[in-house]
Amino acid sequence: MSTPRVLIADDHTLVLEGFRKLLEEHCELIGAAEDGRALVETAERLRPDLVLLDISMPRLNGIDAARKLKKHHPEMKFLFVTMHADPSYVNEAFKAGASGYLLKRSAAQELIQAIQAVMNGDFYVTPLITKDVISSFLTPGRPRIPAADDLTARQREILQLVAEGFSAKEIASQLKISHRTIEFHKAKIMELLNLHTTADLVKYAVAHGLVTAS
Repeated sequence: MSTPRVLIADDHTLVLEGFRKLLEEHCELIGAAEDGRALVETAERLRPDLVLLDISMPRLNGIDAARKLKKHHPEMKFLFVTMHADPSYVNEAFKAGASGYLLKRSAAQELIQAIQAVMNGDFYVTPLITKDVISSFLTPGRPRIPAADDLTARQREILQLVAEGFSAKEIASQLKISHRTIEFHKAKIMELLNLHTTADLVKYAVAHGLVTAS
């Protein structure tokens, strides 16, 4: 395996530093990003072989960031390193284009092995959750992640930014669309999810991994 060019993305500086130390002898680290939008912009510019990313990140979650990048760069590989152990998140990550999925608590032991597997064209799922993942596919009626399945990509973006406390005007500025369009999407999101207040939207976003509870 040639030395992969790796971009790492996590909103915790200590985690980024930990990844750097683990990977510096095995990979060419070409950049880092601390939120999902920065990740998309940086990956578009640097074109890494592999993106190491979390699910819960500010401004744009990792699953939607991977989905955006994979659409335009199908050759780019994605390895999620996250705290989310629920199989439904694993399912959404792979639907978004992931090649690997591990948990932060086992990253020190598994990360190099996972990168080698992914760069060799294989898929990698941490043994810590493999049984649960298999069980989730065999168990009928297991709940989906509504944020991924029932909302459009634009609606998920707006939901996340609303939950992070941005005003409609601020979101409109970030996404370069009108204030009225933001309000329309927000109302549609509430209708689709049967939610009635901004507080309900925040709770929903936290519960579904779009933002982390502070």
